[in-house]
Amino acid sequence: MLEGAAMVSTTHSRAQRFEAFVDQHRDFAVRIAWQLLGAHHAMAEDIAQQAFMKAWDHLPRFRDEAKLKTWFNRILVNQVRSHQRWWSVRSRAAILVGIHLEQPAELPAADHGLKRHLSAALDTLSLGQREAFVFVHLHGLTVSETSAVTGRAPGTVKSHLHRALQKLRSELTDIWEEHR
Repeated sequence: MLEGAAMVSTTHSRAQRFEAFVDQHRDFAVRIAWQLLGAHHAMAEDIAQQAFMKAWDHLPRFRDEAKLKTWFNRILVNQVRSHQRWWSVRSRAAILVGIHLEQPAELPAADHGLKRHLSAALDTLSLGQREAFVFVHLHGLTVSETSAVTGRAPGTVKSHLHRALQKLRSELTDIWEEHR
């Protein structure tokens, strides 16, 4: 009987921890999804919500071997990747039947200048490059933490990061020259 009560208590405690985690990290998750999605950033809230739901469904499998945040971020990255694969397939299928799909909403028209230019530069990165750049440079994760979140080898993360920085330097040369 005690064993069952301890299991209920552990499950209840884990559910409370997860609820607190969601409250603390909701905005962060949406921001990461937005940054990873590029032109599809209008879907960020939906994808973050899907990631939280998937994490909740898989919470019994979480073994506390990793930080909850790292475990969740891996789920979030996989949701972003899944959405991008879905969009790619949908776009190709639409082309085959002669339908032109609208890209999801972009930055508001009133948002001119630097933000738009930076967003366009980030959109030139491959998914791996974008993930590496966003986690390391925008969120301050280490290469090994980024490796854990993305499921890529540290050497691959470093390579993606290097290529991302090269590409962004090339894309943003005009801004660099303007602000010297």
